[in-house]
Amino acid sequence: MTRAGFYLARLLRQEGPLAAMSVPQSGLLGALAGKSVALVGNARSLAENNHGAAIDAHDVVVRINRAPMPQAESHGTRTDWLALAVRLAPQDRARIGAGRYLWMSHKRKRLDWTTATSDGFYLHPQADYADLQSRLGAQPTTGAMMIDLLLRSELAGLTLYGFDFFASLSLSGRRTAHDVPHDFTSEADFVAGLMAQDNRLIRR
Repeated sequence: MTRAGFYLARLLRQEGPLAAMSVPQSGLLGALAGKSVALVGNARSLAENNHGAAIDAHDVVVRINRAPMPQAESHGTRTDWLALAVRLAPQDRARIGAGRYLWMSHKRKRLDWTTATSDGFYLHPQADYADLQSRLGAQPTTGAMMIDLLLRSELAGLTLYGFDFFASLSLSGRRTAHDVPHDFTSEADFVAGLMAQDNRLIRR
């Protein structure tokens, strides 16, 4: 697709041409078979721990949005996949150095050309977003969408770091739970239910 064609499809909300830029979900998930995965959230409480080495020891490290990493001791340094629902500034893109970008937001107007044309780009289906929104009763966070997605794969294990469901707020901003369209109690219950059903999922 040409750059002009991309912007036209985005403007007109033409899902088909945008989806054609994405690797298939089956291919994305197939790359995780048998692997250990760390999903790193942006809770401020993560900075109070020393999980960095454990995070980087996973086969695949997935981070979220602007992926703040205040120190290697708490957050590690590797980013294999970056799950996005926001536009990424060039300096953040260079700092994070992700190997693959996943666009998780249902808001396609925020999707940028650089992300959409990157190697291994993945566009999360609108139907999957809507399904999780229905189950949670609110707009899902990028983290909740990634947990739901990653557990569909045949990964060996998924460990969550920096997920306290906004109890300590987020390193990526100053908003409180009242300022965002998410239901963190519902998401905490959702994750607890998954952990009870699937022993591959662990929260640190």
